[in-house]
Amino acid sequence: MSAYDEVEIEDMEWNEKLEAFTYPCPCGDLFQITRDDLRAGEEIARCPSCSLFITVIYNPEDFADPPDPKKSQPQPVLVA
Repeated sequence: MSAYDEVEIEDMEWNEKLEAFTYPCPCGDLFQITRDDLRAGEEIARCPSCSLFITVIYNPEDFADPPDPKKSQPQPVLVA
């Protein structure tokens, strides 16, 4: 099955109530994809009311988890 359309993330709207990026579906509902989906590498936004889905075009780096400051701190080096 192929995607109904390809949509850039910039063309989608953030919906606070759904906590998801949304885009109008021809059936009258909204395609939806969450930030967690995007962080996980998902690129398919689905409509909860019909079988259509779209491919979301985005830069995965924009949704990557922020670096853990504990892991990025330099470790002390012991000098004898």
